[in-house]
Amino acid sequence: FLVEEYSTSGRLDNITQVMSLHTQYLESFLRSQFYMLRMDGPLPLPYRHYIAIMAAARHQCSYLINMHVDEFLKTGGIAEWLNGLEYVPQRLKNLNEINKLLAHRPWLITKEHIQKLVKTGENNWSLPELVHAVVLLAHYHALASFVFGSGINPERDPEISNGFRLISVNNFCVCDLANDNNIENASLSGSNFGIVDSLSELEALMERMKRLQEDREDEEASQEEMSTRFEKEKKESLFVVSGDTFHSFPHSDFEDDMIITSDVSRYIEDPGFGYEDFARRGEEHLPTFRAQDYTWENHGFSLVNRLYSDIGHLLDEKFRMVYNLTYNTMATHEDVDTTMLRRALFNYVHCMFGIRYDDYDYGEVNQLLERSLKVYIKTVTCYPERTTKRMYDSYWRQFKHSEKVHVNLLLMEARMQAELLYALRAITRHLT
Repeated sequence: FLVEEYSTSGRLDNITQVMSLHTQYLESFLRSQFYMLRMDGPLPLPYRHYIAIMAAARHQCSYLINMHVDEFLKTGGIAEWLNGLEYVPQRLKNLNEINKLLAHRPWLITKEHIQKLVKTGENNWSLPELVHAVVLLAHYHALASFVFGSGINPERDPEISNGFRLISVNNFCVCDLANDNNIENASLSGSNFGIVDSLSELEALMERMKRLQEDREDEEASQEEMSTRFEKEKKESLFVVSGDTFHSFPHSDFEDDMIITSDVSRYIEDPGFGYEDFARRGEEHLPTFRAQDYTWENHGFSLVNRLYSDIGHLLDEKFRMVYNLTYNTMATHEDVDTTMLRRALFNYVHCMFGIRYDDYDYGEVNQLLERSLKVYIKTVTCYPERTTKRMYDSYWRQFKHSEKVHVNLLLMEARMQAELLYALRAITRHLT
């Protein structure tokens, strides 16, 4: 029903199938995506799909690129544009810089970038058009994280006559994901040791959650201490994925090769620009964005709504939905309050983008997110194209697939919100 109403391609694609483990969320997702691609808005339809292609290309996400190449042509796009950026109008080309910064280092976006786009003579962008473009870019950067994090593969042969085909999703077939078998059954069935080990991991995590809850009630950390904990976590996050981590994962698990093919590179400039560079060059100083100075609820939401009507409401509903989504379960345990864990995941993503919540104790992140989970979060969020199946399998081994898909949804939305906060703050500064 949802697909009939909101699908742009008119079919049940793999993303929808994996997300359908969380139908409440899926509805919010499809509604907002349908709005930004199909409903009245500042940008012509083909532009919307071309921007989606440019965004997905930053992470070499050929799954999304191919999907939108088809949609681009179906909505009347000029085929020649698909030869690459040198064939598109200058104003689309001008989005390159903001696409690159939003995808990899959104904290570098300034009001000067915005001014350059809105004041370039005949190629200028109106503010409503620019907000529409920024929403699309952030949406597709984040969706690339979800695609790679969930190991989503291209659909196989859509023309199958019986209408039923098994789709392999990160080497589990969708039936595995949809039946929500837990990871243990799939990958560790031969090893009893693994099961005992991961069970104790689960119990230890539950124990830490309980202890943190009790500590919270006992003592309040000082503002200074809270600030120190954030800086420590932010600094540590720079080194969570060291270069050598990647060599221990065979890339073929999820992605066959890391070479950027011409199919992808034609849609981007400066393909070498990525997240990790600022740490490598010794510029460890990632400026802190104090969340309460510019929040989604008080600032971003109203700006988006003012310049691009209902999208603000739809995005807001989607952020709230994912943040509050819970089944009160953790693997085999029921009646668990997972708020603390969901908040740690969301805030850790924001921490890697330099966004700090004054009222949050970042010591909790260290208590709740084990190292293998941090490696996974950082990879999915910052360089999704490097995600491997082994990373997906290696954290929370007792948990069900649906719980790991839930993690991926949280990471995707946290990333999208972080990108939007930086871009919208720059637009606000331009306006003032």
